[in-house]
Amino acid sequence: MVTDVAMQPGTPEIPDKLYFKIGEASEILGVEPYVLRYWESEFSQLNPKKSGTGHRLYRRKDVELLLRIKHLLYEKRFTIEGARQSLQTANRPAKARAPKRLQQELFSDDVLPDIRRELTEILQLLK
Repeated sequence: MVTDVAMQPGTPEIPDKLYFKIGEASEILGVEPYVLRYWESEFSQLNPKKSGTGHRLYRRKDVELLLRIKHLLYEKRFTIEGARQSLQTANRPAKARAPKRLQQELFSDDVLPDIRRELTEILQLLK
């Protein structure tokens, strides 16, 4: 799955490789390796594999997530906590977000008069 940030113009091209060392990932993102290590401690979704010698190996999905994190922090100016919440909200399944959308549709200005009319009719029947 390619993220929307990874497809934006101006986003660096991610080479077609299985794994990226921390230096390669930091070069793609344009940040220092220590920034990636810090983000790793702050974002639980970011969990690169480690080689037998302990070197971090980022997969393509990790690099795409890093691009998303960088976009939220550097371009949208989110705090770490705000970026964390944004990623968690984006990663929730559509079912978890559906009740809010249903609630918005149910209580939209178009539906309320119909509901009010139906409730009035029910009240008249009960009298």
